[in-house]
Amino acid sequence: MIRSMTAFASGERSTPWGTLGCELRSVNHRFLELGVRLPDELRALEPALRERVAGRVARGKIDLTLRLRAPEGEGALQLNAARLRELSELALDLDSRFPRLRTELTELLQFPGVLQTQAGDPAELQAQALVLLDEVLDEFVRAREREGGKLAAVITERVDGIAALAAEVRTLMPQIRAGQRTKLETRLADLAQPLDNGRLEQELVIWLQKLDVDEELDRLDSHVAEARRVLKLKEAVGRRLDFLLQEFNREANTLGSKSVDARSSAVAVELKVLIDQVREQIQNIE
Repeated sequence: MIRSMTAFASGERSTPWGTLGCELRSVNHRFLELGVRLPDELRALEPALRERVAGRVARGKIDLTLRLRAPEGEGALQLNAARLRELSELALDLDSRFPRLRTELTELLQFPGVLQTQAGDPAELQAQALVLLDEVLDEFVRAREREGGKLAAVITERVDGIAALAAEVRTLMPQIRAGQRTKLETRLADLAQPLDNGRLEQELVIWLQKLDVDEELDRLDSHVAEARRVLKLKEAVGRRLDFLLQEFNREANTLGSKSVDARSSAVAVELKVLIDQVREQIQNIE
């Protein structure tokens, strides 16, 4: 299944810690590059998250974000009285040494451990985060596949066009060879010292061999068949297709360099146009 490298997916899940949100977004990249943003409660989970994503995605620059929104309502936050008492005693002790020292209530509340959320087991939160990631990953991969299906349709259309142009050149070649043979015979007949029939035939064979593109057309047909096969594979094929396009381009260049007829030259140009269009689409494929 062809997959695009660009996609977005998100989801939320309620937990005793609050609402857990997950977001995945990606753009094109030669390799897999994963950036992770996590709340403090889930820092220890980063290696497992990276492994989870790498197991489902092969290429792309991906941003993974997990957010934890504290629960709302009565009892959502608790005051740690013991912690606040410790800070109060410390403030009184410092007050005798630093008379101008002033401590604001908001500053005290921001001190680690003063305000606490009613929450369950941290291990349970991590388990919930992994479940949520799996759900978002499923949607993320489906989004890539939907976009990839569109890309595959465009590429298949262009590959079919390449096959049609190669067939057109095969049809034209007998006419082109006959026309070149006539031109060469006319030129040789105008020589002051006409060549004997054996020499004439030898020159014709050498000239027509230089124009022969059967080998290039055979390779183009082979590349077309391979491209169609690769497009049906259920794995990441972007790099393989990118390499195959280099081979397509090589044959198109050779066809153009051997062309001595306006019709075959025009076909060679059209081939390069289609190949460039395929290359543009392949840059988006995983």
